[in-house]
Amino acid sequence: MESQCKEEPVLHIVVVGFHHKKGCQVEFSYPPIIPGAGHDSNTLPEEWKYLPFLALPDGAHNHQEDTVYFHLPPLDGQQKCVYGVSCYRQMEAKALKVREADITRETVQKSVCVLSQLPLFGLIQAKLQLITHAYFEEKDFSQISILKELYDHMNRSLSCTALEGSQIYLGLSARDLILHFKHKVLILFKLILLEKKILFYVTPVKRLVETLMTVLSLFPGIIEHGLADSSHYQPRRSISEDFSSPEIISADEESLSMSTTDITNISKELEGRHDVSDQPDQSKPCNTTLDTHYLQPHAGSLLDSECEWETLEPHVMDEMEGKVDVAHSNMFDTDSGLPITVQPQSATGQGMLTSGLVSGLQEDQYGLPLAIFTKGYLCMPYMALQQHHLLSDISVRGFVAGATNILFRQQRHLSDAIVDVDEARIQIHDPELRKMLYLSTADLRFADYLVKHVTENKEDVFLDGTGWEGGDEWIRAQFGLYIHSLLSSALQQDHERLLADYGTAFTSAWKITHNYRVWISNKHPAMASITPGHPFQGQYSVADVKIRLSHSMQNSERGKKIGNAVMSTSRSVVQTGKAVGQSVGGALTVAKSAMSSWFSMLAQPTAAVSASPQSAD
Repeated sequence: MESQCKEEPVLHIVVVGFHHKKGCQVEFSYPPIIPGAGHDSNTLPEEWKYLPFLALPDGAHNHQEDTVYFHLPPLDGQQKCVYGVSCYRQMEAKALKVREADITRETVQKSVCVLSQLPLFGLIQAKLQLITHAYFEEKDFSQISILKELYDHMNRSLSCTALEGSQIYLGLSARDLILHFKHKVLILFKLILLEKKILFYVTPVKRLVETLMTVLSLFPGIIEHGLADSSHYQPRRSISEDFSSPEIISADEESLSMSTTDITNISKELEGRHDVSDQPDQSKPCNTTLDTHYLQPHAGSLLDSECEWETLEPHVMDEMEGKVDVAHSNMFDTDSGLPITVQPQSATGQGMLTSGLVSGLQEDQYGLPLAIFTKGYLCMPYMALQQHHLLSDISVRGFVAGATNILFRQQRHLSDAIVDVDEARIQIHDPELRKMLYLSTADLRFADYLVKHVTENKEDVFLDGTGWEGGDEWIRAQFGLYIHSLLSSALQQDHERLLADYGTAFTSAWKITHNYRVWISNKHPAMASITPGHPFQGQYSVADVKIRLSHSMQNSERGKKIGNAVMSTSRSVVQTGKAVGQSVGGALTVAKSAMSSWFSMLAQPTAAVSASPQSAD
């Protein structure tokens, strides 16, 4: 980040338009994207060939205006992820003062885009939206002076210092996220920790990208410093289409669904098909001729001699699965029990001692942000249809992506989880993954605590700047406490007991993720000040039963059917009772009232935590 601060934060201002013959294309860039080319050059480097389709989203003609956040891969080995913000508008062609000859359609569709080295999405969008409006009001798109002024203004006003303040979360409302998804936010949080293939789906794009980025904002330091390597991929060259994921597993549509497509399960399912296996032969040198060697070299990467896939999967680097003596960082082979010698590596993380795997990210003294979006785990706030092949690309081990095209949603086998933002529903097919995400009693207490504080605090408390509990910063602080406590628990001698409150299946799966391996292999002295254990651990009580019952009855498919059936039956019985006689009817009415009261109590929004990843059965 320090190197980026010395450079201009904004790389280019780009205008993308829709040509009636050529489709989406770059019409203007300042400075020119290709050095030496003109401002009106349509030529793009290979790494950025999807830029027009990201800046001018699919189905944009259905909306008068929209906003897109997207990521581009670096153009060279030293540069990090490029963050794009695009403001789209359309207007009637007859309203133009100067109508060029190639404008043959009734409407004109264009996007003004900022390509930045800093992930200041909301701040850039606020400025860009005003300029885009002014650019269209000129009714003459040859007037580009306003765009050049935008480039100069943003490079003067934006700096790395904005990453450390609240401005980085501008437009990302954690309160709205909790109000909409309720306890499912914690399921999304855990899904990302497990580095699964997660697809968000909704239209328009603005709602999609803001929802996805708000979920990421719950992870300490992820947006600020954790996305630097989140776009490192190479366009597919020649990979057989046989690399598609296993067939779709049928499931009840209302239940959470997922098809686990991690390499371990694929290798079991397709055993004997060596050409499909993602893992390199451990008896041979790392094969750099295949797409498995996909990462571009960059500062802070692992040693040059290390195979790119070495830290990705549980069956590789078996020594990391051995017993770890936290105090001395000694590792033991699980088979022989003999100590393994680990060569220390250096890192540049602030306030921490590093002797293990290097994340390449700017970390704090607690080792955060976690190295989630590294080593081929991509973050794509918006994914164009032209990038669809990345979902099944062998060089992509996972992703958190957003899409608006229905084709992404229909091909459920390419994702582990599909998040329907409109319905606040998470579809997970794989029953094993549902078990991993089954919220423990302590997790339900945590989620219920968040929901209660958000729903009980009024909006006006935050408008005057005096609010804290239930506000955006408060919510992010709670998730910060959750992840700090989880990491601290993993360091303790009795970590199995402490981690049980987070879910045994979940923590077992988390321990073989790349982000955990990187974090646990290094020393983080500041963790000594963090109290281990789940923030909401404790003895079970009647309140826990109420939370669990409410959770199951409201959100599992079976629970909903039972609740609806009982309510419907009670109404029918009461009506029949009135016909039989007043005394009998009176008794049935009382029974109906009591039952309705009980179900109403379960349905209280302050006590409910949304659907479980595992149904009531």
